[in-house]
Amino acid sequence: MRTKVIASIAAAAASAFLVVGCSDNGADSSMDGHAMGSMSSAPMSSAQASASAEFNDADVMFAQMMYPHHAQAVEMADLADGRTDNPEVLSLASAIAAAQQPEMDQMTAWLTEWGQPMPDMDRGDMGDMGDMGDMGGMDHSSGSGMMTAQDMDALMAASGPEFDRQWLTMMIAHHTGAIEMANTEIADGSNPDALEMARTIVATQQQEIDTMQRLLG
Repeated sequence: MRTKVIASIAAAAASAFLVVGCSDNGADSSMDGHAMGSMSSAPMSSAQASASAEFNDADVMFAQMMYPHHAQAVEMADLADGRTDNPEVLSLASAIAAAQQPEMDQMTAWLTEWGQPMPDMDRGDMGDMGDMGDMGGMDHSSGSGMMTAQDMDALMAASGPEFDRQWLTMMIAHHTGAIEMANTEIADGSNPDALEMARTIVATQQQEIDTMQRLLG
């Protein structure tokens, strides 16, 4: 009888050992799987980072050209304050400045990340930027919509309904140029963030063009 009890205890101990052993193996397997999962996610993170850093000449041109283009649009928007009491024009001007200033900040960040130079903004009058024939041929005559110094002077001198008419007419041309530049980026660019911004510019500025055309009658 004593032998049977001892044998039973020994069998129970062996079983417990086996259970613990299986448990440990399972934990190891689980941890191995977790480690493998962590390792497999690392290349995905690298791929995402490299996609963000991916760019081509079209992306660079888009940022370098759209930055001064946006800067002039913000300048034009700022001119509305004090020159018109038209609530719709003032609302549009505020919306344009609010949308385009953050995009300018984003383009600055891209050019810095890509190791590319910022556009030359050291000019006395933003209006002269319409004659930048040395930057891809996107000057005033080629459809970029940039205003000349004379355009900006005339706008600054206007007020009331005359300011509204000039401002709406010029901003429609300006937006049309931006849409053309954005469409070039959509066709030729490779950076996903820049492509997304280009699509946003096309959609947003076309809506604003429709509103401005309605206000012009």
